[in-house]
Amino acid sequence: MITRVVRIGAVEDPESAFADAGRILRDGGLVVFPTETVYGLGADATNAEAVEGIYRCKGRPSDNPLIVHVASVEQAGTIALVTPETRKLMERFWPGPLTLVLPVLPGVPSIVTAGLPTVAVRMPDHEVALRLIRAAGKPVAAPSANRSTRPSPTDAQAVLEDMDGLVEMVIDAGPAALGVESTVVDATGPGLVLLRPGGVPVEIMEEFLGEAVATDASALEKRSPGTRHRHYAPSIPVVLMDPGELWKNEPAILEAGEMLAYMGMADPPGPVYSAVTFRSVEEYGRGLFQTLRLFERSGAKAVLAELPGETGLGRAIADRLRRASEKRR
Repeated sequence: MITRVVRIGAVEDPESAFADAGRILRDGGLVVFPTETVYGLGADATNAEAVEGIYRCKGRPSDNPLIVHVASVEQAGTIALVTPETRKLMERFWPGPLTLVLPVLPGVPSIVTAGLPTVAVRMPDHEVALRLIRAAGKPVAAPSANRSTRPSPTDAQAVLEDMDGLVEMVIDAGPAALGVESTVVDATGPGLVLLRPGGVPVEIMEEFLGEAVATDASALEKRSPGTRHRHYAPSIPVVLMDPGELWKNEPAILEAGEMLAYMGMADPPGPVYSAVTFRSVEEYGRGLFQTLRLFERSGAKAVLAELPGETGLGRAIADRLRRASEKRR
């Protein structure tokens, strides 16, 4: 298969390009598209065979449910039970990087939900994504557009590293603005339960709700996309360090020797082969996955990654680093 790359801003007739992308989705094909978080691998969420193509293309375990992307609150109501309480959340945080796990309605293929009675839904804050969903006329199931366990792609180059020849179209709209996937919360009960930290900090949700957002580890492993298996890992080991921590005699560090790469918000605590220092937690989020891919291409033998703080966006970055690491703390 030849993958067509459409660069938004470089095409003479963007409406025709979106019409083609919508047709591909309606015909059961796969289209990669940008969101504010990462690039997504999209298929018609109402077509079980099309969604099966997502799992096959990614090598994704079938027990890992998908996020369904919609272009409006009304469209969300065609696949999930939307209560007055969840509608308030949608009106406050959509479009945006918040995924709500809700009771699923009849008609959604079980392959989308991994057989669960719930479905994960979000409305992305990216005009290209919204135009694609409208052009398809269907809700679009879309995990990140990478091979399973690989770092999520935040630009079209990273997408093509994993997906070239496997999908019919890639829509290139430049780098993702956020760089970290959406926050996922279980909204099926009387209170919200955090399943995956992400682009909407928990603190902002708690301020809006006037109450705490709970964390349930057992629910996390069962109902949230992107939490049941190792994710985000480059082809070289990732070793974690706390802020200000000195070198430790980790085997991966000793084996890397002078070929060690470093990423974090402080200067590296010793000599390294390659280093990327981020000036803010927002910059860390935007550059996280791109830097992991950069390091594996650089010839480095291991990555030493400094964990950010566990508040705000830092909580999501730390979560992704722990899932990418062979040594979790």
